Amino acid sequence: MIKVWILAARPKTLVAGIAPVILGTMLAMADGVVTWWTLPCLLICGSLIQIASNFINDLEDFRKGADTHRVGPIRAVTSGLITPQSMRQASILVVAAAFILGQPLVYHAGWPVLGIGTLSLIASWAYTGGPYPLAYRGLGDVFAFVFFGVIAVVGTYFVHASIWSLDALLLSIGPGCLAANILGVNNLRDIPTDAAVGKRTLAVRIGAQRARLLYTVLMMLGLTLPSIVLYPGRGPWLFLPLICLPVGIVSSVLVWRRSGAALNAVLGLTAALYMMYTITMSLALGLSLLR
Repeated sequence: MIKVWILAARPKTLVAGIAPVILGTMLAMADGVVTWWTLPCLLICGSLIQIASNFINDLEDFRKGADTHRVGPIRAVTSGLITPQSMRQASILVVAAAFILGQPLVYHAGWPVLGIGTLSLIASWAYTGGPYPLAYRGLGDVFAFVFFGVIAVVGTYFVHASIWSLDALLLSIGPGCLAANILGVNNLRDIPTDAAVGKRTLAVRIGAQRARLLYTVLMMLGLTLPSIVLYPGRGPWLFLPLICLPVGIVSSVLVWRRSGAALNAVLGLTAALYMMYTITMSLALGLSLLR
């Protein structure tokens, strides 16, 4: 049963909850304002928010009939591995755990952190639940960019420093674009099945070719733009993440050449590239102290 819940948590997607926390923390370290005891709590809360989003997505897609003919990894509720009631209870439990475990961060950095955390938890439900599910209205990619990019990085930096940072906002472009691409590949793969059940993702709305173009553009912007805009103030080490470009080019080529279930491998490559980018950018921010 534990394996089933691990499957439902979708471990490969957790990079979207962990990576921006690491990047925001490394930026805080480079600025000399890091508060290390908050990092474990930030990582746990970021992961729990991602898991909550996955659980709720699993449940709500089942209720809407969106997972009936999947070409991607199986979904726990639709496949009958977990009952809808159990998934609903687990979702509530994970949301509650994230809220409770986030309170030390609220105590440390103040009420803005409570607002950020609450908004993130509400968004994890609104992504596929509620009267206006974002994923069904073509707003899922925007959700990924904003919450797993901008809010996660900027919010993490604020927890450490108790101040807002323009550099944190600029840094968030990378994880935001890459998180949107993880979702984008998933939605590109599922265009036929999503369209059949009325799930109007951005990929369904703009079509497969434009979805591929969007993936390529976001890939290039995510891997290069933060380095370019942060370089003047932080030095040449900020170009270190550009070593990820060959992998990004390969993944972009594969997106144009593959469709359907064949995109599952590209989804895994995109997540691996996100991890590679996180490691290289974190290293670049640390080395920027040597100037």
